[in-house]
Amino acid sequence: MTVRPAEPPIVRTAHGPVRGERRDTGVRFLGIPYAQPPVGALRFAAPVPPEPWSDVLDATAYGPTAQRRPLAEVTFIPEPSIPGDGTLNLNVFTPDPSPNAGLPVMVWIHGGGFLAGSQASPWYDGAAFNRDGVVVVSIGYRLGFDGFGWISDAPHNRAVRDWLLALEWVRDNIRGFGGDPGRVTIAGQSAGGAAVLTLLGMPRAQHLFHRVHCLSGPVSQVSTTEAERLGRRLAELGGVPPTRTGLSQLSEEQILDLQKQVSSPAADTDTDTDTGTDTGTGTDPEDALAGIAGLIAESLPFAPVVDGDLIPEPTLDALAAGTGAGKELVLGATDHEFTMALHPVRDRLAAVAPARILTACGVDEAVAAAYVADHPGLDTADLVGQYVTDHLFRTAVARVARARGTAPTWLYRFAWRSPVLGLATHCLDVPFHFDCLDAEGVTAVAGAEPPKALAADVHGAAVAFIRDGRPGWTPWISSAPATRVFDTRSSDTGDGYADVSALLTAPHQSPTSPG
Repeated sequence: MTVRPAEPPIVRTAHGPVRGERRDTGVRFLGIPYAQPPVGALRFAAPVPPEPWSDVLDATAYGPTAQRRPLAEVTFIPEPSIPGDGTLNLNVFTPDPSPNAGLPVMVWIHGGGFLAGSQASPWYDGAAFNRDGVVVVSIGYRLGFDGFGWISDAPHNRAVRDWLLALEWVRDNIRGFGGDPGRVTIAGQSAGGAAVLTLLGMPRAQHLFHRVHCLSGPVSQVSTTEAERLGRRLAELGGVPPTRTGLSQLSEEQILDLQKQVSSPAADTDTDTDTGTDTGTGTDPEDALAGIAGLIAESLPFAPVVDGDLIPEPTLDALAAGTGAGKELVLGATDHEFTMALHPVRDRLAAVAPARILTACGVDEAVAAAYVADHPGLDTADLVGQYVTDHLFRTAVARVARARGTAPTWLYRFAWRSPVLGLATHCLDVPFHFDCLDAEGVTAVAGAEPPKALAADVHGAAVAFIRDGRPGWTPWISSAPATRVFDTRSSDTGDGYADVSALLTAPHQSPTSPG
C-alpha cells in the first residue's frame, strides 16, 4: 500500500488562506502579511491591514525584513536581511493548527536597538515551544527613522503602531492556528524587551495581551523634543523639507546613511551586539569611549516617542500609576550584558584610571569613585563595561520591579558564563530561552557543549509562565525580594539586583572629552 504524504496544512485567515509546512514539532507558516507593504504613499503612514486575497498564499519561506544592512558582523544572533517591500509580516509556529486546540501563545518581538534585527533568525524558531504546547508568533516591524523618526505631518511611533496591528492580527486570527487569543504573552529581548515594556505601559495596548516576558530590556524612550530635533536634522542633511512628501524623495539607502549621521556618536563606528547601539568596539579608544558615553546617556536615537497620545507618559511613570498592574511580568538580564564592550581597546586603556573614564562619560564623580571601590579586581575595560551593563540593563530591572509595587512580577538573573567568552554576555540567554542549542551560531557564543539542563530550566520557566502565569519561583515584592539565578545549577536568592541600588538615583552629567 502506498502511503501518501499528508497534505500541506491550509489555514483561512481574516484576509485569505495561507499554506504552511509540516515539521516534526508541528507546522510553521512564514511571511504572513499583517499589513500592506509600507512603501509609496504608505511609507511613513500608520500601518494598514492587507488587502484580502482569494488564492492560497504559500507561507513556507520567510518574508522580507525591515533590516536592510547588518550593523556589524559580530552580532551574536544570526539575523538575515531579506529583500522585498512587504516587511510587515509575521511567522506562526504551531504544534496543532486546529481551531479547537486552545494553546497558549507567545508573540516575540526581536531586538536590534530599533535599528536592526530580523524576525527570520533561526534562534527565533518556535520548534521547542511547539514541542511543549505553545504557539509562537514572531513579528517584523519598521526600524530606525522609518519606524520611529519625527516627521512634521506623519504619525508618531509608526513601529509601535506596527506592533499593535500585529497583536490585533493575533487576536483575530490565532485561533485558526491552534492558539488561544485569551492567553497571549508578549516577549522580547534587548530592544524587543524595551518594546514589550513600552506596550505594558500603554493604555491602548492592554486588551491585546495578558502576560509579559522581558529579556535584557532597557527602558528606552525618546521625548518629542529630541525626536523632532533628530528628524529636522536628518531632513536638513538630506536637503528636503521634514514632511512625508519631502522625505519620500530620499531613497531607502539615503535614509539609512542619514540616520547614521544624526545618531549618537555610538552609531558611527562598529556595533558589538544585537542591540544595534554602538558599544564603541572600534580599535580607536576615542571612538570606543564616545560609544560608551552614548550608552551611559541611554540615548537610543530612534525609539518609542512619549508623544502624549499613543504613549501618554514614560513607561516607569505609567507602571507606577498602575497601568498593566493586572498582568504578570517576568524580567531579568544577563550578568555581563555589555561588559565586553571595551575589550578591543583593553590594552590601550589599561593605564587609564576607570573613574576618569566614567566621569568623562557623564557619570557623577562620587558615583564613579564608589563604583570603582565596589568592583575591585576588574581592569579598566571590564569595569567600565560592567558599569554600562548595570546602568543600562540591570537598573532597568530594578526600576521596573519597584515601579510595579505589588503587581505580579518575577525577577531573574542569567549568570552562566560562556566558556568561549568567559562572561554571561548580551544575547547569550536567547538560545536557552528558545531551547535551540543546535541552531546556527550558538556554539560560537556558548561553546561546543552548552548545558542542556540550563536550557531546560530557562525554557521550562518560560513555558510555565506562558501556560500558567507562574514561572516557578517566588515573585518579587519590595518587602521580601526574590530572584531566580539561572546557572549551571540554578538557584533562588533574595534581591539579585541589590548591588545596583546606588545607581537608581545617581545623578548624571553631560559627557566631556575623555582626554
